[in-house]
Order: sequence, then structure tokens, then C-alpha cells
Amino acid sequence: MLDAETCGEAMQRRDPAFDGVFFVGVKTTGIYCRPVCRARMPRPENITFYPSAAAAERAGHRPCLRCRPETAPFCPAWKGSLATVERALKLIDEGALDQEGVERLADRLGVSGRHLSRLFQQHLEASPQEVAKTRRVQRAKRLLNETDLPIPEIAARAGFASPRRMSAAFADIYNRPPSALRPRRRAAQRHVLALHEGGARPPPP
Repeated sequence: MLDAETCGEAMQRRDPAFDGVFFVGVKTTGIYCRPVCRARMPRPENITFYPSAAAAERAGHRPCLRCRPETAPFCPAWKGSLATVERALKLIDEGALDQEGVERLADRLGVSGRHLSRLFQQHLEASPQEVAKTRRVQRAKRLLNETDLPIPEIAARAGFASPRRMSAAFADIYNRPPSALRPRRRAAQRHVLALHEGGARPPPP
């Protein structure tokens, strides 16, 4: 993890080189952001730096809806320093923990589950399962923003066992259902399309 002074200076500059390297939790709002967020700069005494989005969520922060942490590059500051963790992150990003547990993932990496969890705690300040949950929510959030796929299909593509599980995760992190996070423009387009497909016609002049 980078030191607080370096993180603070990068945040002041909104330096894109640090985007995804760390995340910023704001105590007064309960929200966490990317260092490039364009929101007003919080007071230094009200911020905490985290090495991962999962760590920020573990501390009780919600993702910023303005800078969208789910779109940040997934590149921790220590990337490359631990081959085991880097390989684990790649497998998690591919869905390794969507159907199987940490022990199975650890077996694939040639280490024990306890050792893998210890490495994650040391470098990401979160467990493998917490990281996997954050990645599933981030995948779902991108699909909500960028597609018109129905909620059940988004849940499946994001790696959730069911739409109910996805809704529970969104309620836990965002305190609202997935449907509430779809862009209003897309919702309006879907409404117009539904009217058109239903045979609705505009009134005659």
C-alpha cells in the first residue's frame, strides 16, 4: 500500500496514473471514490485510503455513483510483487469463486486456503470472497450501465447464483436494488419501446 502522503498528492492532482491503485473512503458521506473523481475534494481528516474496492466496502463505504469505481482499472499498487495473489485475482476475475470455494481456488494455486486468505488480508485488506463479491457487483454494474439486458441475465453473466443473490448484494453495497442504478435514459427508452411493441399509437392530429 502506498503511503498516505503519496495518495493524498495523487488525489489532489486527480492523477490517472493512480486510478485503480487505491481508493478513497470519505468518513462524512460513507462513500468511496477513485482518486480521479471530479467531486469536491474532502477534507484530509475525513478520508481513508484503501488498497482495493473490496477493502473500502468492507469498511462500510458505498461506491460513488459519479466516478463509478467499477470502471477503475483493476491494478493494485503492489501488482507483480506476489505471483500467487496476482494469479488468484485473475482466476477470481474469471469467476473462480462464483461456484467454488476458497479451498478449491487455493488448490489450483498450490497453497492452502488459510495462506491465500492471509496474503489477501495483507495486500488487499479483504478476503478472497469479499474481493469476489465486489468483482461480481462491479461486473453487474457495468452491464446495468452499458446494456439493456434483463436483470436475471445480468445476474447470470456477472456470476451470481440467482437474481435474488444479486439484489441482496446491491442492497448491501448500494442500499438500493439493481434496477434503481440503471441510467434513466435507458429506462425511458425501454418504456417507449414497450409502448411501441404493444401497438400504442400517438393520437391523431
